[in-house]
Amino acid sequence: MSGPISLEPGGPERDTLALRLAETRPPRRRPHRPSDETTLTLRLPRRGPDEEAVSELAAELADRIGPAVHPYEVAALLEAEGLPAALIKERYGHPGLFSLAAALYERVPRTFPDPSPAADVWRPDTLRCLLRGVLFALPGLAFLLTRPLWNAADHAPALIVAGLLSWAWGQGLGHRAHLRMTAGRREAGRTLLTGAPVGAALATAAAVPFAGSVPVLLAAAAQSLYLAAAGVLLVLARERLLLAALSPLVAGALVLPWAEPGEALRAGLPALALLGTLTATALALRTALAATTAPAAPTGDLPRLSWSVPYGLFGLAAGVLVLLEGREEPYAVIVLTVSMGPAEWLLYRYRGLSVAALRATATPAAFLLRSAGILALCLLAYLLPLVPAALLTGVAPAALLLLAATLWTALLLQAFGTAWPSAVVCLTAAAGAGAAALLGLPPGPADALRLACAGAALCLTAYALWQLGRPAPHA
Repeated sequence: MSGPISLEPGGPERDTLALRLAETRPPRRRPHRPSDETTLTLRLPRRGPDEEAVSELAAELADRIGPAVHPYEVAALLEAEGLPAALIKERYGHPGLFSLAAALYERVPRTFPDPSPAADVWRPDTLRCLLRGVLFALPGLAFLLTRPLWNAADHAPALIVAGLLSWAWGQGLGHRAHLRMTAGRREAGRTLLTGAPVGAALATAAAVPFAGSVPVLLAAAAQSLYLAAAGVLLVLARERLLLAALSPLVAGALVLPWAEPGEALRAGLPALALLGTLTATALALRTALAATTAPAAPTGDLPRLSWSVPYGLFGLAAGVLVLLEGREEPYAVIVLTVSMGPAEWLLYRYRGLSVAALRATATPAAFLLRSAGILALCLLAYLLPLVPAALLTGVAPAALLLLAATLWTALLLQAFGTAWPSAVVCLTAAAGAGAAALLGLPPGPADALRLACAGAALCLTAYALWQLGRPAPHA
C-alpha cells in the first residue's frame, strides 16, 4: 500500500462506487439521433409499391380505367389482362390484385365518354314507301279503262259496299298478320291464306242486295278479290310483284290519250291485271308457307281476334270519310291515296326522331317539348305538299288537309298500338258526316265533313301529344 485511502466525499472512491452502482441500475435509454435512423434504414431497407411502375401501368390502361366507377372494375380489368399475383408483388410492389386496382383507380381521373350514336332502327325505306303510295292509286286505272262499260248509278252502290267491307276487313287482317309475323312468315302466311278468301267472300256477299244484275255482282266480286290479294302482297312486302301484276293497267292507261283500245281491251286488261295479282299472291303465299318454322308459341300467347277489331273499325271509318270527300271532290281521293306513301314514310321518321329526342333529353318536360315539335314538324311535312296538289287538281285545300290530318294522326296512334281511341274518334266523325249527307242535315254535307274532320283532327292530335309525349312509349 502506498498510503491511506481517503474517505472524504468526492474522492476517488466515489468514482469506483459509481461504476459499481451503475452495474446494478437499469440501462438508460439512449437519446434519439437522426443519424441512427438513417443508418438503420440503409441497413434494413423497407419494401413498398413501385410508384414508377404503377404510373406506367396507369398510363397504359388509362382509357379503360377512366370510365370505371369502382376499383372492383379495375380489378376485373387487371384480371382480364392476366396479371398473376407473383408479378403484382414483384413488379409493382403491391400485396394483391385489389390493392393495385385501388392504386390505379386513384391515379387515373374519371372520364365517361358519350356512347357512340346508335343506328336508326326506324330509318324508312324511301323507295318502298313511294312505291306503296303509287300502288294504292294504280287500281283506279281499272275504273278509268272500264268507265264506258258500266253505269255508275247501277254499279256504284254494290262496288261501294263491297269496297268498304274489303277495306275494313283488310285493315284488321293486316294487323293480325303482322302480329303473327313475330312467330315467323309461315304463321303470317297461314293467317293470310285463311283470312283473305273469307274477306273477299264476305264483301261479295254484302254486295248482293245492291247488285241489280250478274255483271254488277261479277264486278263487285272482282274488286273484292283484287283488294284481298293486294292486301296479302302488301303485308308480305311484295310490292314489286304487285307492280308487275298491274302493268296491264298502266299500259292501257298510256294508250287512252292516243287511241281507243276498244271494249275487248277495256275489259281484258283489268281482267289480266286481276289474274296477274292472284298469281303473284299465290306465289308469295307459297314462299311464305315454305319458310322455316318458328318455335311454336303457346296457345295463351296467340294474339286475340279482338285485338284487330279496332283496326278494322278504323278502316271502315276511313273508307266512309274518303267516300264522303270523293262525293264532293273526286280528285281529292286520288291526291289522298297517293299521299299515303309519304304518310307512311313520315310515320317512320316520327319514331326515329322520337327515339333521338329520348336520348338527347334528361327530363320529362324537355322530352314533352321536343315531342310536340316533332309532331308538328311531321304533320306540316305531310300537309304542306298537299296544298299545291289540291290547287293543281281544283280541290278545296281546307277539306283535304283536315281529312289528311285526321287520317295521319290516327295512323300514328295505331303505329304505337293505341287503336281504340283513333277508331272511336274516326267512327264518330264518319257517323256525323254520313248522317248529314244521307239525311240532308244542316250545315250541309261539305261543311259537316269539314267540321267532323276538324274536330277529329284536333282530338287525335291532342291525344297523340298526351300519349306520345311521354318517354315510355318510345323506350
